[in-house]
Amino acid sequence: HMATNRLDRKLARFMRLKRGDQTFQQFSEQMGLPASTLHRIEQCKQSVTLGTLEYICGRLQCSLTDIFEK
Repeated sequence: HMATNRLDRKLARFMRLKRGDQTFQQFSEQMGLPASTLHRIEQCKQSVTLGTLEYICGRLQCSLTDIFEK
């Protein structure tokens, strides 16, 4: 459970960084995911499946290691 929380926090930080100064609505359109989902991910209130994580990486053109390496 602690490992999941740590991974959720890393994903949340990465997503905030990638969203930059875009609104959740703008980022939602870019990502093809609901703004509410993106907000919950950034707030560490929603874990994602591996499939969703792979989808996010595809949309952001990054790898899983880009998100979780540090």
